[in-house]
Amino acid sequence: MKKYLITGLLIWIPLVITLWVLQLIVDSLDKVLLLLPPEFLTENWLGVHVPGMGVVMTLVIVFLTGLFATNLLGARLVHLWHEVLHRIPVVNSIYSSVKQISDTLFSSTGQAFRKALLVQWPHQGMWTIAFLTGTPGGDVARQMRGDFLSVYVPTTPNPTGGYFVIVARKDAIELDMSVDAALKYVISMGVAPPGDK
Repeated sequence: MKKYLITGLLIWIPLVITLWVLQLIVDSLDKVLLLLPPEFLTENWLGVHVPGMGVVMTLVIVFLTGLFATNLLGARLVHLWHEVLHRIPVVNSIYSSVKQISDTLFSSTGQAFRKALLVQWPHQGMWTIAFLTGTPGGDVARQMRGDFLSVYVPTTPNPTGGYFVIVARKDAIELDMSVDAALKYVISMGVAPPGDK
């Protein structure tokens, strides 16, 4: 009986958590509609609330913004907008940091999180998965002798928290696995080795 109960839990828990996370995302994006004129609310033009309309509207707004920003006029207006935000004291530091991180993570030319590495952490003899984020720059690079890599060591089971570490290139082993497979391995706390479905 215990075996069947555990098997049932292993089937239902991932499904329920997935549906719960999707509902959170849809509900959050539906609240985006509150920022739009009342005519856009489905209650006003259909008579009922349509869940997921916020997702559709968000995708449309993001797509149209990208379309607008890629033409000459749009690119100039976006540049002007960045200049204005960079001149506001507190907003400048927050906006610049978030912009730099998002450009690094989402840009097609960015190299962040492109490679999974094996590094010794938190001390010699203990190994963990890390992700290449680049190479040290500025004064950090000038102070260090040798060839080093900047890596992100995620925590488990929540990889959004972690540590930024600089390691010698010779001490990092490049893994023959995708970043997605490495993340799955970290999130599962090693229970789902790469290659498992």
